[in-house]
Amino acid sequence: MVKNKARALGINHIVLEVDDLDKALTFYGKIFEFNLRGRNDNNAFIDMGDQFIQLRLGRTQEPDGARHFGFVVDNREAVKQALDEMGVQMLEHRMNFHDPWGNRVEVVSYEDIQFTKAPNIMRGMGVKNLEKTPSAIKELAKKNMAP
Repeated sequence: MVKNKARALGINHIVLEVDDLDKALTFYGKIFEFNLRGRNDNNAFIDMGDQFIQLRLGRTQEPDGARHFGFVVDNREAVKQALDEMGVQMLEHRMNFHDPWGNRVEVVSYEDIQFTKAPNIMRGMGVKNLEKTPSAIKELAKKNMAP
């Protein structure tokens, strides 16, 4: 019996399956500002500071239903505008959409959630002056994590 368990500290990366890397990079590049961490014949890696998204060739399942990931951004309105301009239909009011390969994405605002990037990571990403809402600070305070 294991007495000490590992503590989950976060998510290093997620993998999204796509059918065309160039089209996927173009699609996501119209929505989000990002740096390409690396690329090979089957994968592209989108940098998000100390995390990344891996785009991988070979979609193997039907479009996502409830399964999704929450993409944290500094400006939801800019995302909504880009999606509207591309004709991407929202799945519900919470900024959920399918990418062209059926990956379901929810866009959430950094200010509104307890997810927090360390100041040195934010500085390295060139992000400044993002303040948490009172409700997000309250969530963090309950866990003794408030700034």
